[in-house]
Amino acid sequence: MRNIVKASLVALAAVLAWSPFALAQRPGLEIPLVTPGPGWKTCARCENDAHVDDERKKASVDNHAFDPHDLSGVWGDVVGNRKAFISQAGPIDLDAKTLPPLTPYGQKLHDATKSAVGPEGVVEANSNDPMVICDPLGWPRQFVYNYGVEFVQTPGRVFEFVEWGHTWRTIWTDGRKLPDDPPVQRFEGYAIGHWEGDEFVVESSGFDPRSWVSSDRGQYGFPHSEDMKVVERYKRINYGVLQETMTIIDPKVYTKPWTTSGTALLQPNAEIGEYFCVPSESINFNEKQTKPSVGLE
Repeated sequence: MRNIVKASLVALAAVLAWSPFALAQRPGLEIPLVTPGPGWKTCARCENDAHVDDERKKASVDNHAFDPHDLSGVWGDVVGNRKAFISQAGPIDLDAKTLPPLTPYGQKLHDATKSAVGPEGVVEANSNDPMVICDPLGWPRQFVYNYGVEFVQTPGRVFEFVEWGHTWRTIWTDGRKLPDDPPVQRFEGYAIGHWEGDEFVVESSGFDPRSWVSSDRGQYGFPHSEDMKVVERYKRINYGVLQETMTIIDPKVYTKPWTTSGTALLQPNAEIGEYFCVPSESINFNEKQTKPSVGLE
């Protein structure tokens, strides 16, 4: 998979020096959320902690005025949390620690995701993961993976852009109801949203069962059925912190709702990257790296 190109600090400093961001240091001027103009900027999953922390400080994220009904901006995991970054866990951890008991059918599906073991007895990590053949991650796996998302609000709908796969989901806010029987199964599902006080509540269904809810250490996947429903709650705690709660409801697979919560941080002056899974590159990586590492020719 192609690595995301990141700008050097020197180039970034040059861009900022001639941007409205630099001018915004003058009293009375608002600090823009995104610096306009060409050039690569920091992304929601950058490893450059110091720079992102500096951007958050300049944007006064702890005391900046905000509208609780405005979720606009790029949001990412806690940048300084190396454990979360390395494990590719996002702000919400749908993993084995929070997994509810599986139904017999759910256990059968779960067992089928187990990675193969190579001739040397080494687990072939992700061998059954749809991601390794560039299938879409689907929802909610795209969200719990440690890549940034961006909310863009428009009349009648909210767009949630996702860095992984360079894709988006549409959340309808025009008053329509979630269909009882969605006509088409989609990797992103079909989503509607509404406000309950200062919480933005999203309900979605109609998911393609080929995707996983999430994965466990690259050895197992957590499956779902075509009947899965996902309920998300987003609440902006302050200008720079977004509280999130996600509930997976799938009685065919899980004996009770699977709920977990977390927080994401606003990434000022950030752009989500173009992060595609390219089949030809994935095949090349598997042939030259993955298979030899577990003793497969």
